[in-house]
Amino acid sequence: MSTRTLPLLFINLGGEMLYILDQRLRAQNIPADKAKKADWLEEDRRRVMNDIITTMFNKKFLEELFKPQELYSKKALRTVFDRLAHASIMRLNQASMDKLYDLMTMAFKYQVLLCPRPKDILLVSFNHMDAIRDFVKDTPSILSQVDETNKQLIEIYTALSGGEFQLIRQTLLIFFQDMHIRVSIFLKDKVQNSNGRFVLPTSGPVPYGTQTPGLIRMFSCVGEEVKRLQFQGGGNYNASLREGSFEMYGDRVIKLGTNMYSVSRPVETHMSGTSKNSSQHTKVNTTPNPLAKEELNLLARLMGGLEVQKPTNIDSGFRVNLFATDEEEEEALISRPDDLSYEVLNIQATKDKQTNAELAKIMGEFGEAGEATPSSSSKGDDLLAMMDGL
Repeated sequence: MSTRTLPLLFINLGGEMLYILDQRLRAQNIPADKAKKADWLEEDRRRVMNDIITTMFNKKFLEELFKPQELYSKKALRTVFDRLAHASIMRLNQASMDKLYDLMTMAFKYQVLLCPRPKDILLVSFNHMDAIRDFVKDTPSILSQVDETNKQLIEIYTALSGGEFQLIRQTLLIFFQDMHIRVSIFLKDKVQNSNGRFVLPTSGPVPYGTQTPGLIRMFSCVGEEVKRLQFQGGGNYNASLREGSFEMYGDRVIKLGTNMYSVSRPVETHMSGTSKNSSQHTKVNTTPNPLAKEELNLLARLMGGLEVQKPTNIDSGFRVNLFATDEEEEEALISRPDDLSYEVLNIQATKDKQTNAELAKIMGEFGEAGEATPSSSSKGDDLLAMMDGL
């Protein structure tokens, strides 16, 4: 797995979260002359967006984020975004937070699947950065934070090879592989099946520098071509245009990473395998996995725990509902399976301290030359603790 995936995953999911929250906050805005004390105003929306973006692009937070490291588990990453979403006066019911995270993950998963070449994930990230920059264009101090992050993206990722981006893409697909949540926008556009799986195009221009599918070449051990085989590609492909031109990917790719909520339309999520009106979630296998428990135990040591603490000032905050009505939100909360509750399992895998020390020594020897092996001491302040302090 790639150790450069986490920043791209965080920034793109964060961009999708900001799109959704901005759309919902605008929908709940009430003119100042008609507003009551508990109503949302335009200044409240701006405050929420500014607070979340300030936390998201905090310098110390991003320094830790951009360090080469493995992806966090799904539960840990979900906890990070749970706290990020509550970094302002806004408060989300647990069912609304579930829906928000489902929309974020499925949108970015679809964008990754649509990228004609792995390096285009970086273009998707730049689209998200441009949109975030537009959110805070009237606040120079926050805008400078976003610009600094954009510079880091350019410096770190434009120098990576095509093979490294392929590894990043595979790491992202592994992270998303078990997520098949139905989203109304995708269902209406017929880019998602009723089982939650995406419908991907099999035709169109190929990326610059690649050949159209249909030819297999075989080489000898000394690199000489010895045989050619033709096969039916299964789609209508045409050669790519000039390098750097978005036209070679068509309108489909130009829009990757842009705000699909700019046009107001209802957004709903449904678990794969359920009917639209069903309130029951698909049953998930809850058989304990010893390796997964040990991973959570390690993650707890690295990040200081995964428990989501309830904000102490929740009564003074504004509540945002991602559902059409309060009744729908309450029904979703009632039907929410216990499997979505996050807790840390502290399991001692071995009792022999000497064995632990020997294993730690062996793991240290596996570290690449010139690089420190990730550990609780080398990671510095954990991301969750830093986010709590912002």
